[in-house]
Amino acid sequence: QVQLVESGGGLVQAGGSLRLSCAASGRTFSTYVMGWFRQAPGKEREFVAVIHWIGSSTSYANSVKGRFTISRDNAKKTVYLQMNSLKPEDTAVYYCAGGGYYSRKREDFGSWGQGTQVTVSS
Repeated sequence: QVQLVESGGGLVQAGGSLRLSCAASGRTFSTYVMGWFRQAPGKEREFVAVIHWIGSSTSYANSVKGRFTISRDNAKKTVYLQMNSLKPEDTAVYYCAGGGYYSRKREDFGSWGQGTQVTVSS
């Protein structure tokens, strides 16, 4: 498994941008599928985006498609989530996750970060 630490969260006005980073430790990062999930208060954790370990295949939740971009730098063992045109409904704790399957399902990811708070004000 890999150990994951997110950063980059904060408070931003609607329409603004943030870039989340997830730093990984462990020698097998380059072969992990990496994903971002989020959890708003009182709601279940939901899928946001996923990127294949090769880096050319990505998938997004419909709610963020066209606004968010996931990317990775295997040399730096880091995955990013660029979030543009943020909306108040994007407010949540964002979690980085690593796993062995190109999937949108939480149960397919075995490594999780501690989460970083993103708050979008209207």
